[in-house]
Amino acid sequence: MTKYRMDDGTVIDTERAAQTWEEDTRFDGHNQISVQTGTQWDHQTLCRSRKGRYYIEHTSQWQGRQPHVEWVSREEAARWLLVNNSALPEDLADLEDTLVE
Repeated sequence: MTKYRMDDGTVIDTERAAQTWEEDTRFDGHNQISVQTGTQWDHQTLCRSRKGRYYIEHTSQWQGRQPHVEWVSREEAARWLLVNNSALPEDLADLEDTLVE
């Protein structure tokens, strides 16, 4: 786990996240491909902070590419979970009907 400094000055310690969700993958016949990034090299993890804010940690297996995190809205977090075949947590459950057709 890693620590990041956000633009707003908040320090994110991924080890202290209240909850984390790993991206879903699909096997393309050769490799496991991230549903979120469409590649085998770049990955995402969704996290909920102890204060209830959502962020995505971006990591990569490409040499020289630095990991980073970004805040995401409740809606974006819910979309991320739905695309990755994860159940929505209680605090996002009210968004499902507005996001899924």
